[in-house]
Amino acid sequence: MEPIDRRALVDRHRIQLTEPKPWFQLGNGEFTFNADGTGLQTFAGNTMAHWAWHSLPLPPGCEAQDVPATGTIMTGRPTGGQVVPAGSEALYAWMYENPHRANLGRLRLVRGDGSALEPDSIAGLRRTLDLWSGLATSRYAVEDAEMRVETCCHPERDQVALRLESGALHDRRLAVMLDFGYPVADGGEPWLGDWHQADRHLTERIGGNATRVHLRRSIDATVQHVVLCVTGGRISQASAAHAWMVHADPGAGPLEVVCWFGQDAPRPDLPDVAATQAASARHWEGFWRAGAAIDLSGSRDPRWRELERRIVLSQYVMAVQSAGSMPPQESGLHHNSWNGQSHLEMLWWHVAHFALWGRWEMARKSLDYLPRIAPMAAALAQQLGGTGLKWPKMVGPEGRNAPAFMHEILLWHQPHPIFLAELEYRLSPGRATLDRWKDVVFGTAEHMADYARWDAASDRYVLDPAIPCCEQGLGSNPTFELAYWRYGLGMAQTWRERLGMPRHPAWDTVRNRLAPLPVQDGVYLICGDWGDTYTARNSSHPDPIGAFAFLPFDDTIDPATAHRTVLEVLRTWSWKSCWGWDFPWMAMAAARVGEPGKAIDILLHDAAFNQYTADGINAGWYLPGNGALLYAVAMMADGWDGGPAGPQPGFPADGSWTVRSEGLQPAQ
Repeated sequence: MEPIDRRALVDRHRIQLTEPKPWFQLGNGEFTFNADGTGLQTFAGNTMAHWAWHSLPLPPGCEAQDVPATGTIMTGRPTGGQVVPAGSEALYAWMYENPHRANLGRLRLVRGDGSALEPDSIAGLRRTLDLWSGLATSRYAVEDAEMRVETCCHPERDQVALRLESGALHDRRLAVMLDFGYPVADGGEPWLGDWHQADRHLTERIGGNATRVHLRRSIDATVQHVVLCVTGGRISQASAAHAWMVHADPGAGPLEVVCWFGQDAPRPDLPDVAATQAASARHWEGFWRAGAAIDLSGSRDPRWRELERRIVLSQYVMAVQSAGSMPPQESGLHHNSWNGQSHLEMLWWHVAHFALWGRWEMARKSLDYLPRIAPMAAALAQQLGGTGLKWPKMVGPEGRNAPAFMHEILLWHQPHPIFLAELEYRLSPGRATLDRWKDVVFGTAEHMADYARWDAASDRYVLDPAIPCCEQGLGSNPTFELAYWRYGLGMAQTWRERLGMPRHPAWDTVRNRLAPLPVQDGVYLICGDWGDTYTARNSSHPDPIGAFAFLPFDDTIDPATAHRTVLEVLRTWSWKSCWGWDFPWMAMAAARVGEPGKAIDILLHDAAFNQYTADGINAGWYLPGNGALLYAVAMMADGWDGGPAGPQPGFPADGSWTVRSEGLQPAQ
């Protein structure tokens, strides 16, 4: 068979728009410049990085020593959710909002005097994002003056490069402005930040000349550096606070602007626009030629083009926003959701797909976060009367758990590190991988075994208290979590054996004596005490299928019950209430039980949270949906452990789908 024409595959889904939204995401996995229709951030868009964080000052009367390092003052084994102590409301609200990701600055097209343009000043907009080169191009008229803007980011440095061409720049009717706001915890439309609190931060020029300026930003305890360089123009301080103007030289060629952001003082060499564009082109061509690919263009089902578009654009989006030094927030580097903090239960959706697509190196940076915060996870487990590593739920760089009722008893992210470690081992089996992950794997298993509580009445270990994945309240023995506990404890024993260690007796005892998966009327429930699963609780995440979606079948799962559960969930669930990753999660389960047609149908189900906007982002902001889609499609195309023999086992075999793939890895 001929290899896939990867250039043609990618170019089929080049983004071409005539509207200013959605933003184009340009970046390198660690840093993202979100460009609006003007190619800058004239009317909207944020500049964000996984290293860029800020904390507000503590509330009056609070000192640093009042902040619990683990994020909670709870002690002892949990019997329910976290309760805010009386008198601590302000401190707990501060801990929930801090730290938060910060917008590094905005680059806008403005009038020559620095005043803002209005959206109706722009006409005839045509813009393109070339996925093969990472270059965005915008063409439009600004009050009858033609404008062309090229925008891209450097693949190895946190910098954006702009090339602008217009007579209105040379006669100074238009200019470029770089300015900075004070960070805010949440939001991001049109920009993340408050530009009306100039007295709460400081922007100092600490070096440079008319074509290169080095700025140091001081925002409370946060320090950041910015370098602005221009060719064909001059830099001057604007009359507004925290703002710098770039005016083009009269009669010169294109105005070229490079803006670099960093935590530390910059290196003296800064690639110019041409070098940045060349580096971007090399990077993105290398990205698309390496790793896996799926081509659906030979299919007869008319939905092939939309599914292929989602696949291609999801690869781009996740490479731009979810391949950095921190586990991403749910909205990546687009804007702040939940104060920009990382939700570790979403880590699986953000990075697991990289293993199946041959791009695991893109996951490694954020996974290094787990050993970095292991001391905090150990302290949290000990404080709550346990052992091992208890992974926090909602975190910033320091790993402190944000306080909320459910954060200590939401359980489904606890086994994630074991699953992710096994993904790496399947790609790189050997001692180096075992040594890299063993402390995380064994610490995770230790806490999981310790958390399970012996229930004499049932003669079983139980997971209680527990808030299940769907977050519909306190429950006991949630199906997905019980299955994940069995998987995690069993896989940790496999890792011990690979290292020549004996099996841990307590882990086997807990695993073998865990409560059975709860069944009622021949189908799995969300929790053992939730008999109303399919009538009153049939919304949000479809937890009953979690035991056999991305998790492999084990000897405690009855295939007939699993099949009936898939059909009942499909029949009864309120899909309009579901989140973006629920649809691929459901598709995985349908494929595993031999329902590939239903897998495709649910993967492309017409629900608000299962739409992918023109830039390829699930629901316009929700990256877990993109990661889940990539994992599900790879699994359906290349198979899974114990799955049917033959090609594309998760796609219908009736001839309606022709799936050509290269470089995929089978799922567990």
